[in-house]
Amino acid sequence: MKTIRLFLIAAALISTTAVSTLSAQQVAKGDSVMIKRETTHYLTGQRPSSWVWDKVFRVGQVGTKRHPDGVLLMPILSWVSVDDIVNVNGRAAQAKEQAQAEQAAEKDAFESAGGTPEEKAAAAAKAAEEEKARQDSIEAVRQARRDSIAAAEKAAIERAKAYQDSIIAAEKARQDSILAAELAAIEQARQDSIAAAEKERKRGHGRFTIGARGGASALLHKVEQGKWTCGGDGILDLQYAHYWSKEGRPVDLGLLLGVGIGYSQSGMKAAVNTQTTYVDNTVPSFPLTIDYTVRADEVKETDGQLQLEIPLMFSLISEKGFFFNIGPKIMLPLYTPYTQKISNNENTYISAYFREIGVPVTNEVVTGVLAEDQYITKNTDNGNQFTINILLGGELGWEWKLKSGNSFGLGVYGNYGVFNSFKGNPENIPLIQVTPPAGDEIATVEVHSATKTYANKLGFFDAGLKVAYHFNFKKNK
Repeated sequence: MKTIRLFLIAAALISTTAVSTLSAQQVAKGDSVMIKRETTHYLTGQRPSSWVWDKVFRVGQVGTKRHPDGVLLMPILSWVSVDDIVNVNGRAAQAKEQAQAEQAAEKDAFESAGGTPEEKAAAAAKAAEEEKARQDSIEAVRQARRDSIAAAEKAAIERAKAYQDSIIAAEKARQDSILAAELAAIEQARQDSIAAAEKERKRGHGRFTIGARGGASALLHKVEQGKWTCGGDGILDLQYAHYWSKEGRPVDLGLLLGVGIGYSQSGMKAAVNTQTTYVDNTVPSFPLTIDYTVRADEVKETDGQLQLEIPLMFSLISEKGFFFNIGPKIMLPLYTPYTQKISNNENTYISAYFREIGVPVTNEVVTGVLAEDQYITKNTDNGNQFTINILLGGELGWEWKLKSGNSFGLGVYGNYGVFNSFKGNPENIPLIQVTPPAGDEIATVEVHSATKTYANKLGFFDAGLKVAYHFNFKKNK
């Protein structure tokens, strides 16, 4: 190690050059710039990845000892020649002024298409006359109907009075007795009907459901560089619901409890471009600051989880077969295996840069390299185990009654995470972690889960089809 250090110091002393700075009229620290598409290499020699095109970066530094004619772009920490960038400051304000001018022109055209004031007044007067004629016609029909009803009522009263006068006293007494008996029977029937309706109103019923559902799912990773990918899930549900009936109401309302267990799978894609710093104090009189740079164009990770769901939902069913469930769920991941693949190509590398002497090193002894079995990694913990998820879920569908009294249902479902206790730590645990060399030992490399290291937050979403068999039974309170 000491021999390598003396070689590096000698190389730095020979290759030292004067540092120049870029003109402030070309670009300045804090400017917003874009990389030209014809750019083939960074000043450090690497080829730019395809994802940097058409993106705006901030200038973090202008000129350095090694790159006097370059600028440092944030947050990718790459040195680019000033001839390979375009300064885009000020273009957003010009676009805003043009949009405001187009909106004003559209408003003037719209206001000029409404007609003259005289034409508007004439149309309003004609509409008022037509409305008055219609109201007069309606009133005339109503008055004729009222007159006819009054005449019919007067004739009926006169006939009833003549009939009553012709009844003899004995017949009147007999009719009064019969009427009293009939009134008593009617009142008893009314009381019986009220009691039966009250009993029916208080009657509730419950049912037990066995269901299976499957569809698309995703953990909804939130990462600075990369994106989540969709997968699938399959869940078995065991549910019990109790419903309360009410006379005259076309649907029954209830409360649904249960448990669901199943497996879901999704993933993420990310690009690695990180830098860590290590200070070597092996020689106290000449400490060395080493910047390790780790890069991989693409990391693909597939995350799976065996999950337990506990629903507490409101349920609605109708006699015609419609059913609807909605409410919160608690979801707990029980087992979270993952498979990770790192693209093995020329743009996957680990390098070290010695600040004090300005020398980059790609030698294995100094930087460490990825082992073959690290490009494809399988493990059982992506950092999502033992987290708590609160989901808002819904189920909608139709059921068919069977001769047995039970029913078969078919519908759709969806769940969306509104809370997740997952906390990522991407700033302190890089995806590819380099342990610097000590003495004659080589540097070592450790690869972690991309979800555990790159994801700031996790969500959850799934949706698909559900089939269910309902065991219906009645019970009285």
